[in-house]
Amino acid sequence: MRLIDIYQRAVAAGIKNDPRTASEIKKLLAEQKQAYEKLSDEEKLFFDREKLTNPFADTRIVFGDVNREVKTVLVGIDIDGAELLLTEQLRQQNKTVDAVISHHPIGRAYASFYEVMGVQSDIWTQLGVSVSVAEKLLGRRQKEVARRVLPQNHQRAVDIARHLNIALVCLHTPADNMVTAYLNSRINQEKPEKISDLLKLLEEIPEYRQAKELGSGPTLWLGDKNSRVGKVLVDMTGGTEGPADILEKLSSAGISTIVAMHLSEDHFKAAEKNNLNVIIAGHIASDTLGVNLLLDEVEKGNSRLKVIECSGFRRVNRNKR
Repeated sequence: MRLIDIYQRAVAAGIKNDPRTASEIKKLLAEQKQAYEKLSDEEKLFFDREKLTNPFADTRIVFGDVNREVKTVLVGIDIDGAELLLTEQLRQQNKTVDAVISHHPIGRAYASFYEVMGVQSDIWTQLGVSVSVAEKLLGRRQKEVARRVLPQNHQRAVDIARHLNIALVCLHTPADNMVTAYLNSRINQEKPEKISDLLKLLEEIPEYRQAKELGSGPTLWLGDKNSRVGKVLVDMTGGTEGPADILEKLSSAGISTIVAMHLSEDHFKAAEKNNLNVIIAGHIASDTLGVNLLLDEVEKGNSRLKVIECSGFRRVNRNKR
């Protein structure tokens, strides 16, 4: 398949598994189109036209011919200079690598990735937090993340890819949506009663099992294994951590247990203060699960990619052949 096919299939899968409804996504894209049409010709030069069809600012083809045929991909959770030089070394050994896929955003996708945080307020309102509280708390946190991200050297890896002529794409929120939807589905199906049951559910998933073997599997940070699970929030999409203040509101809305990729110290203290159970499923393991589920969607039908694993990623294929 072509590079553009991988990208478009990933975006489509991300939309299909988004916490928001299809109509909400459609409305979001329509608003982008309206905003674009109101711009002057000069302003349109700087508008990212991918926003007209792709609601995920952190998912882009950042370098390469979109029509390039791709059969073999090097896939990693983080792609930087080292992984791109590895790709070049593999080529020097006459090993084919048609494109590199990063999970975490790169280039322009990294510069504006904080824009995807908006979905978090939608998730919170679905759980019972008022719209005004959700939007105001998220707005402050979003600006904080933007201030941290904007000064970074976003194009560093892209420039290396350009010099080495390596096609490079990053697939972030679509993969995070996949793991969120998958875990929500498993939890709703199996209905774990106690925290120990929820931990067992996670540890039965190959990606988390592999992580546990390497000392970084799902861990109970707050709560007791004999505690009841109650209402669960799978907190794994929306770019990065939301505001710590939201944990009080989520607790008041009835959330008892949070399953997250990672948690800052401020978030940990807020969760402890509000008597929440917290399971840290693992950052890289959760990202790996999301990317695997996304690649399964990309490969559906007769399409098949040869995957070279790197940067913490391990391929687990759930497609039946």
